[in-house]
Amino acid sequence: MPCHAANSIEEACELIHQGAGAAIISEEGFAGDSIHPLLEVLKHQPPWSDFPVILLTVSGRVTVESERLRALRRPLGNVFLLERPIRPETLLSTLEIALRGRQRQYQIRDQLKQYSLAQEALLRSEKLAVTGRLAASIAHEINNPLEAITNLLWLMHTDLAPDQRMSLVSQAEQELARVTEITKQTLRFYREPSQPSPTEVAAVVDSVLKLYASRLRAAGVTVTCEMPKEPATVMSTPGELRQVLANIIGNAIDAMHHGGRLRVRISMQRGFAADDRLVRLTIADTGSGISSEVLPTIFEPFVTTKGETGTGLGLWVTSEILKKNGWTIRVRSCRITGQTGTAFSVVIPQFSAKQDASTTLSPLMERSA
Repeated sequence: MPCHAANSIEEACELIHQGAGAAIISEEGFAGDSIHPLLEVLKHQPPWSDFPVILLTVSGRVTVESERLRALRRPLGNVFLLERPIRPETLLSTLEIALRGRQRQYQIRDQLKQYSLAQEALLRSEKLAVTGRLAASIAHEINNPLEAITNLLWLMHTDLAPDQRMSLVSQAEQELARVTEITKQTLRFYREPSQPSPTEVAAVVDSVLKLYASRLRAAGVTVTCEMPKEPATVMSTPGELRQVLANIIGNAIDAMHHGGRLRVRISMQRGFAADDRLVRLTIADTGSGISSEVLPTIFEPFVTTKGETGTGLGLWVTSEILKKNGWTIRVRSCRITGQTGTAFSVVIPQFSAKQDASTTLSPLMERSA
């Protein structure tokens, strides 16, 4: 077996950083405070790592020195104790066990890396899917006024009285104003900052509802919005907050095939500390609801109630955004006859001038039937 003899604990620590599979150390090497560099290295291992240390101890009775060394080596973690004198077969066998365990740790590391890459790919694909759905909504919203303008221009070429012609011109101007507003909303998405910044929640809600206006009308869904008197400003990238809203509102529309009511409410509340201010964003629908069997798993990837029409990634992406930003979410759903619907409640720390953008709350995912 290839090995390297280290002349000090510091050199052994450097070899561990370089990828050593295991370390064989005699406890005499822990004279004074020399063990502390090794403890620091092992303390800051990545989550998948549990570096094996084979410690050669002194045989004999318990002494003050042996008790001191025992207390020192306790934090080492993955330790194999071998009492001297040692048979070579015992040492080699122990080392082989340690190296096999270390190899398994590297396999776990590689699996975690592959999982992380797959997770990133899924996030990117779902973001593209959301972009596609928003683009389709934008195209539909622009197409409606353009069709109206086309019809109005055709009518203007007919023999009309001046007052009728002026009425048609006024209607055409109104439709063009609609196109201009939709274009402004779209350009706002493109120009939004990619880093967290003070974001007005009501403005983001308004933009999402405008983009889904055609779907809401087609589904026969009435929308009620409740906004606070004071501005509800949070630290967020507008795109991430919009994606959370688009996923939840899009699911709500899909759950109301035969019409219904969508309620969006922004409210202010206090946190646990006296100076903590929170923004609660509630989105409730009167749709078909979520079964109690599916509800605990809705934030897991590929879980969907839409059959082949759903990817099962929307709420998973939403949960990833929530975890990243330290926001919290609570879900309630009802499927009682005559009383069906689902309510999502997202809580975000309110932005203040004193707030540090890097400070977030611990993420909490709650689900209740």
